[in-house]
Amino acid sequence: MIINEEESDPYLKAAILEVVENQMRNNDPPETNQTYDRLINEGHSEEDAKRLIGCVIALEMIGILKKKKKFDHARFVKALKKLPELPND
Repeated sequence: MIINEEESDPYLKAAILEVVENQMRNNDPPETNQTYDRLINEGHSEEDAKRLIGCVIALEMIGILKKKKKFDHARFVKALKKLPELPND
């Protein structure tokens, strides 16, 4: 999956980053903070770590809205664990 910053909607980007912030603040799910910490320790900037997590959240939301999938915690965590490699589905 290739994300082109010039083509992204700034409002959608802000909304997804707000979800990332909420998950981190509430530690729900805790895997979001664990992933953030891991990415920072691997040398990613705070902004990049949050953006990568946001990509996983966005893909999960697309699955829920477009593909009528239910939220799957295990699928979400599996995608977080693969970061910085982005899911391709």
